[in-house]
Amino acid sequence: MQIKASKHRPRIVIVGAGFGGLWAARRLARFPVDVILIDKNNYHTFFPILYQIAAAEVEPEEIVYPVRSIVRKLPGVRFIMAEVEQVNLAGRSLKAGGIEIPYDYLVLAIGSVSNFFGVPGAEEYAFPLKTMEDGISLRNHILCCFERAFMEPDAARRRQELTFTIVGGGPTGLEFAGALSELIRGPLKKDYPGIDFSEARVVLVEAKDSILPELPEQLRTYALERLRRMGVEVRLGAAVSRVSAAAVDFSDGSVIRTETVVWTSGVRADPAIRSWGLPQAAGGRVAVLPTLQSPGHPNVYVVGDLAYCEQNGRALPMIAPVAIQQGEAAAKNIAEQIAGRDPAPFLYRERGIMVTIGRNGGAAFLFGRPFTGFPAWLIWLFVHITNLIGFRNRLFVLIDWAWDYFFFERAVRLILPSERNCDPPG
Repeated sequence: MQIKASKHRPRIVIVGAGFGGLWAARRLARFPVDVILIDKNNYHTFFPILYQIAAAEVEPEEIVYPVRSIVRKLPGVRFIMAEVEQVNLAGRSLKAGGIEIPYDYLVLAIGSVSNFFGVPGAEEYAFPLKTMEDGISLRNHILCCFERAFMEPDAARRRQELTFTIVGGGPTGLEFAGALSELIRGPLKKDYPGIDFSEARVVLVEAKDSILPELPEQLRTYALERLRRMGVEVRLGAAVSRVSAAAVDFSDGSVIRTETVVWTSGVRADPAIRSWGLPQAAGGRVAVLPTLQSPGHPNVYVVGDLAYCEQNGRALPMIAPVAIQQGEAAAKNIAEQIAGRDPAPFLYRERGIMVTIGRNGGAAFLFGRPFTGFPAWLIWLFVHITNLIGFRNRLFVLIDWAWDYFFFERAVRLILPSERNCDPPG
């Protein structure tokens, strides 16, 4: 596709350097346009394996890549590290870092945050898994629990410190539950010989009656059985009603005494958009037209977790493949508009769903076929390692995975300085 050059090169501003924003920038770099990519962080995070930071499987810097290293290879693309403070849709400008930035076209791809669904205490006491800081903080906390348990004489308090509750039966919840169970019963068991590891519990709770509802029943059954064989307690139909510093309460009146609640139950759109004048739908997401444009603002596109877009009567999931395809589609539609043509409706092409559940275990549904066990695990490894940005990242993640696989060790069992330290909660 060719866009006729003019004295005025169209300026496209992209807010967010996640999957949607970055892939939009990559596609737009093919055309004679000026692109400004804005993000509050100077790195892109590979979120599909963020949970492995918390499970001490990989180093934090191995799943991030400097945005400037990416954009310097993209002609016409510049990066600004700033947080967007205001968007003026009528005036076609935004304010970021105190600077007014005009645009001809705007792509919003700021992603999502954890959705606590109004559960009392959840936002205050539960650990989300949405940012690099979340992963490091959770890893610190888990290791601190074992340090405290090692010195704790009271059995009830020790069991409370060694109980880890994960809320949410989706892919992230399952993958983290499996990784945490292997961490506890492998490396940590060798690190803390004075602890009775029969007191350690990993509990996965799901409010619905099934885990992984997007997968066929055969794969759901496999995943459930696999988790239980790994020692993970799975509670279905268990709706959380309250979270505190020392317990999680359920709507049926039951209670789990725990100092660790990991919240993977759901996400919602970044609340920053509330003041930007865009129509919102379920989960605070922006309701978009089939072309990914915002109603009433044909020069504004919304992609990724921020966009509420239906296909076949269902809202598209908030996952990386959707964001990538939407970012590329938005870029192509902007190019069409600049060329004087109509933008095309977005069509998501489902390539499959996959999860890994510990060593040699996985469940995948690809090309209409189910895969379980070692084949699914290998597929998961291949897809994720090839999608990591940067040769160094791929190499070091492979080394960490190989070290864990062959030596049953986790090389990153470090308690790093952070806001949350090893003091008891509360």
